[in-house]
Amino acid sequence: MIAIATQKRIFAKTLSNVREVKARGAYVILITKAGAVVDQTLADVQIRIPDVDDKFTVFPIAVVLQLIAYYASLLKGLDVDQPRNLAKSVTVE
Repeated sequence: MIAIATQKRIFAKTLSNVREVKARGAYVILITKAGAVVDQTLADVQIRIPDVDDKFTVFPIAVVLQLIAYYASLLKGLDVDQPRNLAKSVTVE
């Protein structure tokens, strides 16, 4: 499971949900801000993004998730440049 725990107002609730899935045996990748204090046993992998305002966390999170998707595809031996069922279009003016 990939959990994103960066928003201050729901941080505790998100960690509570992570604890539940971890207790059920899930492999957890946790994305938090750099300043977040989290129990080290809560996640198998913890990725820290820069400590930016909540409005801007979407940008570093998007980069992290894209890199996870890219390297997961490579490890599975999939062609990352040719995903199936992707509609591509080019608009020229």
